[in-house]
Amino acid sequence: MRVYVPLTLSGLAAAHRAGEIGPGPLTAYAVTPALREWYVSDDIEELEYAALNRAAAASLRLIAGDPGAVRRRAVVAVDVPDGQAVADPDHNLDPSSLGEVRIASAVALAKAAAVHVDADDAEKDVAAAASVLGAADLGDDDAQFVVDGAEDHELLWFGVQEIPNLIG
Repeated sequence: MRVYVPLTLSGLAAAHRAGEIGPGPLTAYAVTPALREWYVSDDIEELEYAALNRAAAASLRLIAGDPGAVRRRAVVAVDVPDGQAVADPDHNLDPSSLGEVRIASAVALAKAAAVHVDADDAEKDVAAAASVLGAADLGDDDAQFVVDGAEDHELLWFGVQEIPNLIG
């Protein structure tokens, strides 16, 4: 099963040094039955893109909670055995947790298929979104507009071997 683990660039650097993403439990995003139902598509590529976007939103939350984090979202795509990623059935009705899965233990970075990171030009919009995320959560339409502006940036695809260049 392909899962998308949200990180910050400093989290990616720590994973690179340790050789694993962890410690567990990890929150990740995947194509779950609830995500399939919400997205209403049978196209696996579209569904995986939706899961990636859910992880990118979670990465923004990590950035908002860490004032020292570089303002670029990071998501690692990892392949794990099917039973290792478990969706919480109690969260199925919560729209904010669509596609969310838990992985009990750390995951070897060698299992990563790719890394997705914002381009440098997204930093300004991601910084602005991180600063107003709380207001957006409380229903502020102007703040939500700013958050949507960050989400308009597509994450770039990188091979795992490119991580050293990303974390510089």
